[in-house]
Amino acid sequence: MIPDPQGTARGMAPLTGQEPFFIVWNQGSGRNDAELVRSTIQKVLDEAGRTYELIAVDDGAKLPDIARRAVEAARARGGVVVACGGDGTLNAVARAVLGSGVPFGILPQGTFNYFGRAYGIPQDTEIATRGLIGAHLEPVQVGLLNGQAFLVNASLGLYPQLLEDREAYKQRYGRSRLVALWSAIVTLLRGGHRRLALHLDSGEVQGVIRTPTLVVGNNALQLRQIGIPQAEELERGKLMAMTAKPVGSLALYGLLLRGLLSRLGEAENVISFPFESMTVRLGKRRRRGIKVAMDGEICWMQAPLEFRVSPEPLMMLVPAEEHRVEVA
Repeated sequence: MIPDPQGTARGMAPLTGQEPFFIVWNQGSGRNDAELVRSTIQKVLDEAGRTYELIAVDDGAKLPDIARRAVEAARARGGVVVACGGDGTLNAVARAVLGSGVPFGILPQGTFNYFGRAYGIPQDTEIATRGLIGAHLEPVQVGLLNGQAFLVNASLGLYPQLLEDREAYKQRYGRSRLVALWSAIVTLLRGGHRRLALHLDSGEVQGVIRTPTLVVGNNALQLRQIGIPQAEELERGKLMAMTAKPVGSLALYGLLLRGLLSRLGEAENVISFPFESMTVRLGKRRRRGIKVAMDGEICWMQAPLEFRVSPEPLMMLVPAEEHRVEVA
């Protein structure tokens, strides 16, 4: 998206630099020490003379309700809602903010931080908090799956299973990219991956495909890092569908390796295409719901699945140049 230096996109008034921050902080997410995160946020904002309310959440199930209350408070006081936590936390708070007319900020704490890194926002709490000060508003595209927002990606089939197993490994061995990689290898080694019969209809692309997984991406940084060549389509108001032809476990290892080497788009077994909206219907044998993942959070949904770009973006606080970090 093209930055709006005046912060007036979609009719929203420019920031004054005095808006109070309502920070919804999931203490249980991320790898950082909770007390250090708290003291760092307080130190930076106190030194800047900014008004803020740090709302700590110790139960992820309470996040949606607390996020809605934060939005109400921000709307009443002309403030900004800030999500502090991993991908799931950012997603939960973004859903509450979307369509509210309230600006959205983030203090990312997740393992990969694709959403934050796309806008130069690091996991380092001090740098990210300083970035809130003097930030400008920028419209950020959001994807929808059956009306539910996602920031990075949404998926079904093998990919949600990889995420579910990864979370179990993180609980046991800690949060790191190495643990995430090892978990993926073990999941593929276990085998037994079901092939889904999916009927896709995106207008330009129609037909039935048998595949172990379908991933819909909304983050150009992630797409570029795994080697999908059409990442720039996201900047044209589209989402990116990625799926694989039916292959064995050995070929899935090859696809994983290509993704790590940023060459997934070169694989003959991978199909990718951009779209604005797409309906996915399941095979006749699947009468119950299907497991899906949105920004790493697992849930069940009933088909058909409707993917589309949200007609309204998030108005996000993007740091000034001196507080942005280089994407690695």
